[in-house]
Amino acid sequence: MAKDILLEIGLEELPARFVDDAETQLKEKTASWFKEQRIAFNSINSYSTPRRLAVHITGVAEEQETIEEEAKGPAEKIAKDENGNWSKAAIGFTKGQGKDISDIYIKEIKGTNYIYVSKVINGKPTYELLPAFQSIIESIQFGKNMRWGTQSLRYARPIRWITALFGSEVIPFEVASVVTSNVTYGHRFLGDKITLTNPEEYKGKLEESYVIVDSRAREKMILDEIESAEEENGYQIPVDKELLAEVRNLVEYPTLFIGSFEEQYLKLPSEVLITSMKEHQRYFPVKSTEGELLPHFVGVRNGDSNGLETVIKGNEKVLRARLSDAAFFYNEDKKHSIDFFQEKLGKVVFQEKLGTIGDKTKRIIGITGELAKQLESDEEITKQALRAAEICKFDLMTNMVNEFTKLQGIIGEKYALHFGEKDQVASAIKEHYLPVQANGTLPDSQIGAMVSVADKLDTIVGCIAIGLTPTGSQDPYALRRQALGVMRILEARGWNITLEKMLTITLQLLKETGIQIKEETDVHNELHSFFTARASFILKEVGVEQDITQAVLHEEIGNVSYTISKAQALSAVRNDEAFKPVQEALVRLLNLAKEEKHGNVDTSLFETDSEKELYQHFQLVQEKYQDKKDRKEAKAALDILSTLSDSIHEFFEHNMVMADDENIRANRLALVEQIAKLIRDYADLANIEWKQHF
Repeated sequence: MAKDILLEIGLEELPARFVDDAETQLKEKTASWFKEQRIAFNSINSYSTPRRLAVHITGVAEEQETIEEEAKGPAEKIAKDENGNWSKAAIGFTKGQGKDISDIYIKEIKGTNYIYVSKVINGKPTYELLPAFQSIIESIQFGKNMRWGTQSLRYARPIRWITALFGSEVIPFEVASVVTSNVTYGHRFLGDKITLTNPEEYKGKLEESYVIVDSRAREKMILDEIESAEEENGYQIPVDKELLAEVRNLVEYPTLFIGSFEEQYLKLPSEVLITSMKEHQRYFPVKSTEGELLPHFVGVRNGDSNGLETVIKGNEKVLRARLSDAAFFYNEDKKHSIDFFQEKLGKVVFQEKLGTIGDKTKRIIGITGELAKQLESDEEITKQALRAAEICKFDLMTNMVNEFTKLQGIIGEKYALHFGEKDQVASAIKEHYLPVQANGTLPDSQIGAMVSVADKLDTIVGCIAIGLTPTGSQDPYALRRQALGVMRILEARGWNITLEKMLTITLQLLKETGIQIKEETDVHNELHSFFTARASFILKEVGVEQDITQAVLHEEIGNVSYTISKAQALSAVRNDEAFKPVQEALVRLLNLAKEEKHGNVDTSLFETDSEKELYQHFQLVQEKYQDKKDRKEAKAALDILSTLSDSIHEFFEHNMVMADDENIRANRLALVEQIAKLIRDYADLANIEWKQHF
């Protein structure tokens, strides 16, 4: 008869950011364990709150599945001696399987006979196996762990109780001196101790004790109450998904409340108000139907509505203090000047070997200037970009950013406008931090994009040049994210400059400042490997296969947008039967081309019409291909190369490349190598596993 299982880990309050992942781990690890143990079940549901992680498994079989298994032994020639009797190896094998030599049978595998035995593995009672849940609990990983008391177990928070039931029976085991039972606990302040008689009671009894164990249900409760508040008051309450997820994992029984603050604080930038509410107090801002910020906020209480007025007053008092500080910092900052804050940058270390933030700013100016030259920017764009680069970090020294670090750039834009900077320069200060996440918003303006790339390249090249290449999961300067940001900006902007050129410019400027770097060749190699890995990630994200990625990145990344377009063009034709003759011709030629050079092609040594025609065709294609490459028309460039296929087929049909005459052979190899060089400029097609062949 099938039974249900309940496993609940009771904890001190978990950080909200740990809850969802821990719940997922518990569910997946439990499901995997049941599969490995051959224990059938109907379904598995997971639950979580700040104080508990739980799984409820329904319809669990009372014993493992009994299976018949075939065990393979040594080859027959080893299993028998010279007289044909079973050897010690055969006898040892059968004993190890709990069998006798009389149970041996022989099967052939790839021309060799092996001995086998069949054995039945009887299923054990499920109840006897369930104490293994201990290892599941102990295996859950958290972002940060701690020890408590005399326990050796490292966990996010101390374990306070473990509820473990198989039907009505308690599953006996312990973790960190906590022994399992049929007892759980309701809300810390509103609930009671609860004794469960079976797993089916779990959700209902906890709800009676002011605990909603299903995080999705808590989220729906919050959203429903927000919707009701909007309808009742005529508000717009924007719901930030990250904040919603955090709030639902901070409470066990959510109750919405609305508080207010003085209208005078609306004079502060809206970003300051929203950040203060969201980051410090986990409040949702309130807006009018026209989208204007209102002097109200929405919070979520962990409990019922009793004494809610007192809760509201307490939260209003805390927010008022926050906003009062923000107003003071804002007004104090505006009493100074950009130069006042700029001067302080030279006293704050960015990185010990890379100098101060002031030093970094000077390098950003240099990289921005070189980038403007490469892009042939007009005088006004260049002037504004250099000014934005010069003051892009000044707000880091303001009181406001010191208090609200996530407002870096945003406050810079506000203050720059206050101090009389041009709109484009001010916007670039904000935009140069973008994207703040790998797939985040990119800079809108050319100036913002230029300074963003310059800033990120300085950080990446500087860190790698002094030996701070990220390893494993460690990336304290977020170099991987910034590299992705650089390439996404290059792709979006379509700038006619190669990534390698920009890296060389950055490294040269770094050297000119006197910073001690590693061996330059090693730095270039590490930068190439580092950015190639990021380029591979981007290509995978847009659906390009790994072999095509290797084909287009075989030498360099080059112009990022063009490289992505080339990869997509190749991906589109890899299954196209009509492209098969083209692929065969181009790849055959690539396979014949060698690393050694055979000099220039001598047309006087041509013996056949086909090699003359191939050379003439190549001359025309080369010019047309370069035109399409200059225009970054990847599909058209591939089409131009494809026209060589008929001439290549004819060439191989009527010419022996490896001719006996040394001069003829060298001349034909020179022709092959020149064409191969042109093809490889697009991609090394020999790296691609052409699917139409299979």
